[in-house]
Amino acid sequence: MLRPEVLNYYLRGGERDRLSSGAGRLEFLRTWDVLIRTLPASPAVVLDVGGATGVYAAPLAQAGYEVTVVDPVPEHVAVSRGLPGVRAMVGDARELPAGDASADAVLLLGPLYHLQERSDRLAAWREAGRVVRPGGVVVAATISRFASLFDGFVKGFFGDPAFGPLVERVLAQGRHGNPDEVPRWFTSAYFHRPEELAGEVADAGLVLRRVVSVEGPLWMSPAALDGFLGDPALLLDRLRVVEEEPSLLGASSHLLTVAVRESVGGL
Repeated sequence: MLRPEVLNYYLRGGERDRLSSGAGRLEFLRTWDVLIRTLPASPAVVLDVGGATGVYAAPLAQAGYEVTVVDPVPEHVAVSRGLPGVRAMVGDARELPAGDASADAVLLLGPLYHLQERSDRLAAWREAGRVVRPGGVVVAATISRFASLFDGFVKGFFGDPAFGPLVERVLAQGRHGNPDEVPRWFTSAYFHRPEELAGEVADAGLVLRRVVSVEGPLWMSPAALDGFLGDPALLLDRLRVVEEEPSLLGASSHLLTVAVRESVGGL
């Protein structure tokens, strides 16, 4: 289900602690902030597709949601199954092991950026639309087309002569690669331009509600983030104000797209 280098990335623990500090912590807090303002009230049934080790499933279950993680990495599923109130199973976002209209909400917080072909991304969107009930919500995460460029400056990756061509390909085609599996760099992925998302949602038969920036440009200022993340209330409050500002979408490392399945007789 996963390309070998993608599976190796996750088996090496590439994402194990990423969301616990710095820009990763900001990503988690902002994603959670958007989710709690977007999901139907608990108790509701949430299918967390690509939910990995349950970093969002665990707090959702604690908040009263009925959560099932679907992930292609068996090791991730084993960890998620050990979380209180969380179900988990191995599965592919393009062919979900769930019935029609069986969930109140579907999360695609991992799959879309590992599907480099548009046809595969549309298959994942359509499957989410199939399993969510009419009127239900789908929340999907994507990586910005410009994330590698900015990340290279923040982390000093341009010191490696192989990194420049990688960024050039991403900017031109959206396809991110890591042919030598350099541990510091992300694995094979697709990085979206913000304006692409509306077309994917429409072609999958869903209705776009909004596209929001997750971190905004603040992820590029790690020193400043350390202070704000100690007491993030002000940070989260201010970022909500500009989360849908079109001119800032490309500067965010991640984007969240909120779509709904049209209900019978209209939305």
